Amino acid sequence: MSSTAQRSETTSAVDLWIRMYRQMMAIRLFEAEVNELYMRALMPGLAHLYVGEEAVAVGVCEALRRSDYITSTHRGHGHCLAKGASPDRMFAELLGKEAGYCKGKGGSMHIADPATGNLGANAIVCGSAGIATGAAFSALRLSTGAVSVCFFGEGALGQGVLYEVMNLAQLFKLPVIYVCENNLYTEYTHFSETTAGDILTRAGAFGLEAVEVDGQDVRAVHAAMHPLVDRGRRGSGPSFLLCNTYRYHGHHVGDINREYYRPKQEEQLWRTQRDPIQKHREWLLEQKVADAATIAQWDAEIEQEMKKAVEFAIAAPYPSTGEVDQDVYA
Repeated sequence: MSSTAQRSETTSAVDLWIRMYRQMMAIRLFEAEVNELYMRALMPGLAHLYVGEEAVAVGVCEALRRSDYITSTHRGHGHCLAKGASPDRMFAELLGKEAGYCKGKGGSMHIADPATGNLGANAIVCGSAGIATGAAFSALRLSTGAVSVCFFGEGALGQGVLYEVMNLAQLFKLPVIYVCENNLYTEYTHFSETTAGDILTRAGAFGLEAVEVDGQDVRAVHAAMHPLVDRGRRGSGPSFLLCNTYRYHGHHVGDINREYYRPKQEEQLWRTQRDPIQKHREWLLEQKVADAATIAQWDAEIEQEMKKAVEFAIAAPYPSTGEVDQDVYA
């Protein structure tokens, strides 16, 4: 490889590392604003915050093309943003405004943005597994070269539909990656009390390529995802990526006192020693990719972007009453 090519490759890698940091910070600050909107009683309903799990969404989506598909979950803001959604339209959707991705009708748990390959979040546990698998089937039949990613939490391992679609995906060698975000708690219960056996062997039983990774390390997630995407594109079939992660907040924004199902010491341990943003920030500093002042400037820029996005959403109009029976199919 020539020195010019080496410099170009290094620059590309540095750009990726910086972009991943900024993306994770954008998700973190977006969710901080969501929590604030809830506390101010400006947001109808509840939201399920993605704080602590940012490295999974960013590490996975940075390995995808814009034309690739994802499906998301009730805890889906991070997935949407990592795949390319705009914060202002995201906030508008959460506030029920016409400028939102679903004209304010989907809310927090049903945001979709087909333009960026986001086929939608889903309030039903494992509810999008069939959609992601169907998208992969379509990509295979149409020879588009696209892959499909299905995000879900470990609670989905108790849903039969997941095993049905993994079976189908392996039979047809579909270009789909099932990404399990094991944040340890299925609502208010530790996963060890609900999930028997080894998670990876469940996928392995169907012949899927099954990989486990530290979900708090964005570079590790990205490195694990790349070969799975490649094997999907070349027709080698489906994969399963288990990302071990943690949600810092409760099951939803109203879940404030969590000591009855998990200790405060555990939360503090993950926040101080396993935080994905802090880990990546420290690595960037060690590698001299950026200094502390530059990173602080990035953080300030992103925070200002989120403030403006919130202001946009608050000022945006609600849909007209004539919209009430439009885009409603069930």
